[in-house]
Amino acid sequence: MPDYTMELFDDLEGLLNSKTITGNSVFQILKQHSATVSVFDMMKFTSQVMEENRYVQESYREDSQKSYIESFLMRVRDITNDSNDYEKTIDKNDLKNAVESLKANYSTETSKNKTPLIFYLGSLYATFILEESIHPVGTPFPGSLKVEEKHGKFYCPVRDANIDTPNAVCNICLAEQLDF
Repeated sequence: MPDYTMELFDDLEGLLNSKTITGNSVFQILKQHSATVSVFDMMKFTSQVMEENRYVQESYREDSQKSYIESFLMRVRDITNDSNDYEKTIDKNDLKNAVESLKANYSTETSKNKTPLIFYLGSLYATFILEESIHPVGTPFPGSLKVEEKHGKFYCPVRDANIDTPNAVCNICLAEQLDF
């Protein structure tokens, strides 16, 4: 069985040899890999999100599940349907650091399905192509705090607390820590 996630990393690392990395080159890789995600992969992802959220406070659980579905699964669909031109330049060091970070997280992943691929596709798309926070603005977190956007900058209430959490994607997110 191919390791789709490692193939994504390999393809992105291949761009690092280029003099200039364009948004279109990154986007085409994301688009190619998002096309491998089937309806069954999406169902497995949704089941896993629901299982992992089983331990979240009941009052917050539904919003948390919705957030993960929007942040990751729906973005994979968006990648497939996106026909925009992303001719901007991608910072080579930022991309290199992101891939290294995601690979380090992935090395501890034991999943045999495409859930990690879905997380990484959504994260990379938000960060490098859309230039948005990984969790959409308005994503709720415990304590009645939400991801916010002010003057074109994104702020997350849990960024710093999760920056070193295994399998978290906070360290590649554009959001800054929300002061509260």
